[in-house]
Amino acid sequence: MRNFWQFIKFGIVGISNTLVSEGVYCVLVYFRMPYLLAYFIGFMLSVLNAYYWSSRYVFKAAPEQGGRVWWKVLLKTYVAYLGGFLVSSALLVFWIDWIRLSQYLGGWAEMLAGHGLTQFDAEFLGNVLAAGLNLLVTVPMNFLVNKYWAYRVKSSRKD
Repeated sequence: MRNFWQFIKFGIVGISNTLVSEGVYCVLVYFRMPYLLAYFIGFMLSVLNAYYWSSRYVFKAAPEQGGRVWWKVLLKTYVAYLGGFLVSSALLVFWIDWIRLSQYLGGWAEMLAGHGLTQFDAEFLGNVLAAGLNLLVTVPMNFLVNKYWAYRVKSSRKD
């Protein structure tokens, strides 16, 4: 049951990470920054956010377990999320450049334009949808890597 609640907390923190990464990504691609660079900048800021909240809320070490060295955990957090970043970057290329997701979103862009939202063209919508689809893969992956590696507490008992 503890793992279940930890996953729920991780999900709540993940919502804030998603808001940071997707928000930065959307703003930067809106201003026509290359999508992979925009994704990298959003990633860097969201992992910093993840480290802060995960250390204080999700994977907080009990006092009897001793403290963690903050910079080691921060470095491990970046390394842990790096795998998700690489998988997600590859998936972005797949969705955006190979599948050309934006070609299927012209109707949505036209509908939004009909409501005065002309800035949301099919390319922008494809970039945003691609990043959203990637969350289905990276969220569970990031939880497992963080729980069992980045925030793992070494057992103090001797067998």
